Amino acid sequence: MATASLPLLTALRRTAHKLQQGTPYMWGHMGCCNCGNLAQELTKLTKADIHAYALQGRGDWREQVEEYCPTSGLPMDLLISDMLNHGLTTTDLQHLERLSDPKIKNQIPLDRRNQMKHNVREDVVLYLKTWADVLEEELLANVQLPNLSFELA
Repeated sequence: MATASLPLLTALRRTAHKLQQGTPYMWGHMGCCNCGNLAQELTKLTKADIHAYALQGRGDWREQVEEYCPTSGLPMDLLISDMLNHGLTTTDLQHLERLSDPKIKNQIPLDRRNQMKHNVREDVVLYLKTWADVLEEELLANVQLPNLSFELA
């Protein structure tokens, strides 16, 4: 799973918020699908740029991630590298496109979890928010508080 960080949590929540507010969403468009919307937030590229990069490769996000080569110099591989530099893994990206990470899905109520579809905006929003919550819990669990014990005089 992704490395928890404040910038990544912020990007996940901003992406979810933008989707809730009606930002363009189309699962079949590489620039405004599940990964495409998060890529816009992390990289500041436009949906058109992301889609154009993707068209230089083959397949959907899952297939592009499977063929990812960090040294190829291809625009889509550079974009994926940028996303990985934000703490994501290639597995995270593949799961995001299908809303399939068991660790995230297990935090969603069973009745809703069983009804989720990878290409439904509201389900993507729920997945992103839940993912941010999971990462926030991990981040908070790793916070080291200073020892504030002292003696009263």
